[in-house]
Amino acid sequence: MSVAVVGGGVTGLAAAYRLQSLGHPVTVYEAAPRVGGVVRTERREGYLAEAGPNTLTEPGPLVAALLEELGLAGRRVEAAEAAQTRYVVREGRPIALPSSPRDLLTTRAFSLRAKLTILAEPFLRRGEPAGEESVAGFVRRRLGGEVLDYAADPFVAGMYAGDPAALSMRHALPRLYALEREHGSLVRGAFRRARRSLRPFSFPDGLGEIPLALAARLGDRIRSDAPVQMIARAGPGWLVRGADDESRHDAIVLAVPAHAFAALRMEGPSGARLAELAAIPHVPVAVVTLGFRRRDVAHRLDGFGVLVPAVERRRVLGTLFSSTLFPGRAPPGHVTLTTFLGGARQPELAALEAGAMVALVQEELADLLGARGEPTFRHVVRWSRAIPQYVLGYERWLDLMDEIERANPGLFLAGSHRGGVALGEALSSGLEAAMRVEGRGRSG
Repeated sequence: MSVAVVGGGVTGLAAAYRLQSLGHPVTVYEAAPRVGGVVRTERREGYLAEAGPNTLTEPGPLVAALLEELGLAGRRVEAAEAAQTRYVVREGRPIALPSSPRDLLTTRAFSLRAKLTILAEPFLRRGEPAGEESVAGFVRRRLGGEVLDYAADPFVAGMYAGDPAALSMRHALPRLYALEREHGSLVRGAFRRARRSLRPFSFPDGLGEIPLALAARLGDRIRSDAPVQMIARAGPGWLVRGADDESRHDAIVLAVPAHAFAALRMEGPSGARLAELAAIPHVPVAVVTLGFRRRDVAHRLDGFGVLVPAVERRRVLGTLFSSTLFPGRAPPGHVTLTTFLGGARQPELAALEAGAMVALVQEELADLLGARGEPTFRHVVRWSRAIPQYVLGYERWLDLMDEIERANPGLFLAGSHRGGVALGEALSSGLEAAMRVEGRGRSG
């Protein structure tokens, strides 16, 4: 089958690569001059900066097979041992979060009362909520308000840049949601999972190696600077129309961000409803990567990074200790710190002018990590609609995607708005869409 893949982010590239490997001629239509979406790496002046995600967690079988085929599995660089330590700000200071029951007894991240609540959680029965539960409601019910403030809230900030009171526990954090049902306890399940989990990883030249490898395999099947304006049923297949031309295909994978559906017209059953998906809420995020001389940063930087709870009332969401995580992220004698700001808490900060943003981050890093002196490297990226928010009631968006697909055989939706916002989940979404296309071809 001839397949059009609309969207050249990692989801679309993964879908197109898998379809091509299965023998289907594909064409990737990407509106921007370059593919990869938010997954982009820049190396400059001895530093490495990521524009979007910074790590991959242990992938599922589909993504693992993809990395093997692309020749990337052997290039994996696992995060340093120190990455197992994660800091959270409490009373203006970074405090290490506990990673084991023993650590819990001695940590200063929680009060004695909160520690007792955590230790008692596996033995106490908790009533089921009457309806859909938010992340905040779930954590408060199981572990209390202090754990919500100093563990769940900063974790959600690091993953979604979102508000735990607005996010659906079942849809935003399905694996944690399942722990209560599988183990009868969030704490028991979390510590069991922590023992099984492997370190996050990247590649020597950053996560940008993934879209580069996919693009190299697809070659001239990619059409950049080629926004799609309209799609329509055309007999048993589909018509794809851009600004200057149109083409026909047997199937379409729509792998654009949800907000892009506002500018894409679809003619056919439920066609008008496609634009409704553009209303899925997104939050803005800015990524500020700064380099410093190692002697100018007082903190030991002996961890994954530091997350900032909303109750601390600071102006950043958190900072990764990038040069601690992976080698080659900074020149000798220097360190790289990657800071995130904006999100649901303070969206206006993600729209600041680059110089003002750097100055703000410098002030925060000076206060939190003892970073002094002028940065030796600066890299700023803004994403006005960075991360879809799996809010309460998100089921209606998933149902709408299912409805659109059922009404339009040969049309498949994929992306971070369907299946998870992590990099591995975005790749899986594209690979799964490709297998559904393959399944249709066999049945048709």
